[in-house]
Amino acid sequence: MKRIAFILTTLLLLSGMEVCSGEELPLIYKIAIKQEIHQASQRTLIKGLNRANELNADYIILQINTYGGALNAADSMRTAILHQKVPIIAFIDNQAASAGALISIACDSVYMSAGATFGSASVVDGSGKVMPEKYQSFMRSMMRATAEAQGKKWVVKNGDSTEVWRRDPAIAEAMVGKDSANVLNFTPEEAIANNYCEGKAQNITEVIAKLGVKEYRFEEYKPTALDRIIGFFLLPIIQGLLIMVIIGGIYFELQSPGIGFPLIAAVTAALLYFLPLYLEGIAEYWEILIVIAGLALILIEIFVTPGFGFLGITGIVLFGAGLMLAMIDMSIFRFPGPFNWGLLVKPISVVSISGFLSMAMLLWLVNRIYPTRLFNAIALRTELDGEKGFVGVPMAETTLIGSKAIVFSDLKPAGKVIINNKLYEASAEYGMITKGTEVNVVRMEGGRLYCEE
Repeated sequence: MKRIAFILTTLLLLSGMEVCSGEELPLIYKIAIKQEIHQASQRTLIKGLNRANELNADYIILQINTYGGALNAADSMRTAILHQKVPIIAFIDNQAASAGALISIACDSVYMSAGATFGSASVVDGSGKVMPEKYQSFMRSMMRATAEAQGKKWVVKNGDSTEVWRRDPAIAEAMVGKDSANVLNFTPEEAIANNYCEGKAQNITEVIAKLGVKEYRFEEYKPTALDRIIGFFLLPIIQGLLIMVIIGGIYFELQSPGIGFPLIAAVTAALLYFLPLYLEGIAEYWEILIVIAGLALILIEIFVTPGFGFLGITGIVLFGAGLMLAMIDMSIFRFPGPFNWGLLVKPISVVSISGFLSMAMLLWLVNRIYPTRLFNAIALRTELDGEKGFVGVPMAETTLIGSKAIVFSDLKPAGKVIINNKLYEASAEYGMITKGTEVNVVRMEGGRLYCEE
């Protein structure tokens, strides 16, 4: 029994030593950015960094493979990396172009795989065309500031110590050119030679080895199914489509009494629009209240007050402003330094373009397949058909002057006359003329004949 007790005690002590040893090993946390840079990838990075901080990670490896994307999302990711106290190592295993280059420069160290490239950060539009110079100037200043944030170091040349930039800002600036022919793009060897890369590595294991870490714990951020769903609804194109459904659903619901499919579609789209933003802490309750207040003012203007005036315009402004504010992360106002107005471009563009397209499509659909009274306030549907009693005088029929006519209804002074079995609007030139009287047409003005006995 004593021997068994000794063996069990020894095993417990050994397992306890292993646990303690395991807890002392440095933790390396990996976050993969292998997609276009947009709000969903921004969300992945932020959640990954938060999780790494919760676990007290010693190193964060950011595995990058992207051709770039939205500048506002890239700037938010860059800012989050620069404010991170834990060392972040970028591992470029294929491409780090455009916004990917900006994110890589923000990291403390950069490693590249063979065949990888790094640079080409010019601002382009959706078709790949280089944007005007003011956009490139803004991007150059952002690249330069990011390189400067890495600080300086001392180097010894010919026995003299000199302080130089760790990442030369002029090189970062050169990655943004005026055209595609004058843009700097590094291979691994070129990046190493210009101090923009610490070395080459073919995989994460080699990166860790170059950090000098032999024994370690390793964890990776893995988005859940809910994370993927929320990330999907944070895509700009999906947000734009949801705004169109909200506007269209409300409009069509106003055309029919009761609760129907349009209202259900609008409410569902509103939930899918606001809920991901609210869960991520981007949208706040007061921004949602602004949207509700705007919608309430629009409904009051339509159903309570005549015409369309101050309440309706105010409601539209509040409705649009609420949708825009819900897409803006208010944390951007808390960072020191110059404010990046580029972060407001996407919310304003998405809401404005979606709203315009919604109204254009609604007007077209209503005119084609959904006749309503409300549309008559925008476009006249009634035809002034002569068979229904509508009469007038075509402006070209000046030959009627001097013609004889028979009064069809008393001219008091306005009424109607008959000429060649056709009715015309007419007025008595002087006094009143009774029905059946023969008159002469003396002049025509404003689509009306003026007659005398």
